[in-house]
Amino acid sequence: MTSEGVDIDKRRFLTQAAVVIGAIGTGAVTLPFISSMKPSAKAEALGAPVEVDISKIEPGQLIRVLWRGNPVWILHRTPNNLAILPTLDNQLRDPRSKESDQPKAMANEFRSIKPEIFVAIGVCTHLGCSPVYRPEIAPADLGPDWKGGFFCPCHGSRFDLAGRVYKAVPAPTNLEIPPYHYISDTRIVIGMSGGEESR
Repeated sequence: MTSEGVDIDKRRFLTQAAVVIGAIGTGAVTLPFISSMKPSAKAEALGAPVEVDISKIEPGQLIRVLWRGNPVWILHRTPNNLAILPTLDNQLRDPRSKESDQPKAMANEFRSIKPEIFVAIGVCTHLGCSPVYRPEIAPADLGPDWKGGFFCPCHGSRFDLAGRVYKAVPAPTNLEIPPYHYISDTRIVIGMSGGEESR
């Protein structure tokens, strides 16, 4: 003990104990705050890759799955559908998809890895409505030049069966193609391109 009656060892112990208790308290308050910044399991699941069995999709049939909160279309195109696509080039705004959003593996005339299977995000590139699948040829409401495709009822944008936008409609670009790859002949993974994480 010093002449002032203060025990230095006791003071040092109490100071160190206060620092440790303060650090524990700060950690206890900060940890929930930091954890709240982490995305929820639901949010993480919305961005996660989606595996789809395409074995039961009949020619001409379209199915929908959800990826990142958006509808993704998977269409089994018929040989007739594929034969029509090249004949539409002069009616399309971007027939070679040079101004459109798609992975490099899908930058071809069919905008797909395998010609018969078409995968696209089912959201109009104008204002985000979801177009309707209209496979019929020359229906009365779409006119004699209609060869099948996707029609957006919100503002009249039209897309062919490769998601390419027609001229003179509000949509500025072709439908977006998500990253995807085949893990077998009958299964695809949407959200990953050739083993890479989704962009």
